[in-house]
Amino acid sequence: MSLLLLSLAGSTVRLAAPLILAALAGLYAERSGVVDIGLEGKMLAAAFAGAAAASLSGSAALGLVAAITAAILLALLHGVATITVGADQIVSGMALNLIAAGAAPSLAAAWFAQGGATPPLPSGARFGPIPLPMTHAISGVPLLGKVWVTIVSGQSLPVYIAWLAVPVTALMLSRIRFGLRLRAVGESPQAVAAAGLSVARLRYLALVINGGLCGIAGASLSMAEGNGFLRDMSAGRGYLALAALIFGKWRPGPVLLACLLFAFADAVQTILQGQTILGVTVPVELIQALPYLVTVVVLAGFVGAARPPRALGRPYPPAS
Repeated sequence: MSLLLLSLAGSTVRLAAPLILAALAGLYAERSGVVDIGLEGKMLAAAFAGAAAASLSGSAALGLVAAITAAILLALLHGVATITVGADQIVSGMALNLIAAGAAPSLAAAWFAQGGATPPLPSGARFGPIPLPMTHAISGVPLLGKVWVTIVSGQSLPVYIAWLAVPVTALMLSRIRFGLRLRAVGESPQAVAAAGLSVARLRYLALVINGGLCGIAGASLSMAEGNGFLRDMSAGRGYLALAALIFGKWRPGPVLLACLLFAFADAVQTILQGQTILGVTVPVELIQALPYLVTVVVLAGFVGAARPPRALGRPYPPAS
């Protein structure tokens, strides 16, 4: 039982990484006042770009750069539509999702002729497990050694980046001048403009960070958890990340807890597949829906009053 719990905890930590990165990406955008439901599309585009570049070059580093670049370009496209032109932010985000859902498998089919997927990545083009220092020494310590080896050490680079991004984001939004200005833009862009700061510039910078985090999340899907790009491999994680953002009330710590809850449900459904419960074989489709059922239940019954940033979704300057 203890080994099962440790394995479940390790899987939760690993599966939470793309959710954490995407949720924090949404946090930066929405704290600046820009609604971002295009997380799904940016993750999917990054997953394809990363896997394609890694497959062609054999380099995980180049794949990561390609993934981040693709996501930032989509984030900037969202910025042009919503910040510069003043288009509806929800419509723009959905357009990004549709563009990525159609373009990624189409390009994969055209370039690799494998039915909308990329070839399996060679070992050098993937993010493998990274053993942390002192792992050998700590592994012999009772209990702590098993926890360290199973949960903490041996995770991939995107997992470590995701967990590091949480305290960095919390520090930035509470202590760093840029983060404080970002929060101010999301609450009162008029006051920020009156102080002589550019609202558009701050929002664009937020979207660049947003794209970078989505890029790492997408690379995690195709180059760490997976072994190449598959059609629709983001599988709704962008929407789960958006739900975690709402559940966490736009604060890094609670957002992390929400991502862990959804990742835990995902890890449980992986274990339950093919198992018999009380003499009944539960349909695989029902088990696979578990993370999404948990999301619906959490949002419907446990979120309570979640106040978004006051200027969220409002263009600046206001439309006349």
